[in-house]
Amino acid sequence: MNRQRSSKNLRKISQIYMNPKGFLQIGGGVLVIIGLLGFFGVIGPTAESSIFGSAWWFDNAENWAHLALGVVAILASFVLGDSLQRGLVLVVGILGVLVGLYSVLGETMLLGATLQNPADTALHIIVGAWALWASYRS
Repeated sequence: MNRQRSSKNLRKISQIYMNPKGFLQIGGGVLVIIGLLGFFGVIGPTAESSIFGSAWWFDNAENWAHLALGVVAILASFVLGDSLQRGLVLVVGILGVLVGLYSVLGETMLLGATLQNPADTALHIIVGAWALWASYRS
């Protein structure tokens, strides 16, 4: 009985968060939080000011990108129709994976943002994969 209830709860969670609208809302919210934490010295704007040190920090270029992309994602979840949300999330997924792979290849700068730690690389690949998966869910 508990197993069935647990399975139903997982399906419900999957329906809410694993679709384009859910990705834009949850992912956008996370990006806004990450951007703000980077600006306020919790995870950036330098490795010395991050609580994670050089293992994971965001410079101000990344903080601005995270904040702007997060706000756009949240707005898009309410303004755009389903098909446009799906296309946007697909593009975000492709770009996320490509940025992650770009940093795997040893590149440390992209459009003024620093991509020099493994956590950053993993985060881009994981979020990109989540977006790609969500873009194919309804």
